[in-house]
Amino acid sequence: MQSFVFSNDFYKTIDLMVHTSGHEQCKPSHSYGPAVRNSYMLHYIHSGKGIYQTGGKTYSLQAGDLFLMIPGERIFYQADEEDPWVYSWIGIQGMKAEEYIRRSCLFQQKVCHLFADSKIPAIFEKLKPLEISKNFDLLYNCCAWEMVYQLAEEFPVARSKEALHASDYINIILNYIEQNYDRPISVQEIADHMALDRSYVHRIFKKAMDMSVKEYILSVRLANACSYLLYSDLPIGDISRSVGYEDVLYFSKLFHKKKGLSPSQYRTEKRIEYQIQSGTHPDQLPEVRHSLFMTRPE
Repeated sequence: MQSFVFSNDFYKTIDLMVHTSGHEQCKPSHSYGPAVRNSYMLHYIHSGKGIYQTGGKTYSLQAGDLFLMIPGERIFYQADEEDPWVYSWIGIQGMKAEEYIRRSCLFQQKVCHLFADSKIPAIFEKLKPLEISKNFDLLYNCCAWEMVYQLAEEFPVARSKEALHASDYINIILNYIEQNYDRPISVQEIADHMALDRSYVHRIFKKAMDMSVKEYILSVRLANACSYLLYSDLPIGDISRSVGYEDVLYFSKLFHKKKGLSPSQYRTEKRIEYQIQSGTHPDQLPEVRHSLFMTRPE
């Protein structure tokens, strides 16, 4: 007996989302497959028993077990004839789905038994609809992120610090700078954040990016300052503080040194160039939305 099924408009969210979920009290010997699924399907068994087959293996499962189906992999599962299972499921899709689920050993093991204090059952409870509301998509997509987080936390892939590659560290550094360029940050702060030696951070970044961390931070700040000057009417002081410089005079001198123009001159000249090239009047330039705004140097 199927209690409910939810289906989401997953084309509106590309990174990660719940595209379906449900809850079912199965009849004796109820089965699905052999077939393949088009999303990462997680089934949590509340009670009863059954079998799950994937990758040439058969798993006997019971209450408290969680099993994973991977898109494109042939699967089959069946409820027990005498004690059929009751389970809830969640289907997750998105460009980041595989990357995040791979952080859990469940990706390789396919099945696991939840700990007594696991927070995963509570996520399935949230997915049981009481009433449809205009914010239901937010609730369900929140559950998708919470699910992959709890999987990674409760069943992490064993990975030592030494197993990380320099490229992994570079991505962490780039992301940290993107999230913090609007305030004073230092190479030492970044190294401390990663629990690495400052000289090591400097060395691997210089090798990968052909510039120092300090030079990259400066280039990110100036790239964003240029965009603010072109696409907004913010005062120079506001722009200076928005890219991490409290001292407006220092910012202006630094900008002139690197760009050959003062911030005001840059705004005027680049807007004229933009108008000539696009036929758009400066007053019609798109407004910068700070919460969505990040420019990496070219």
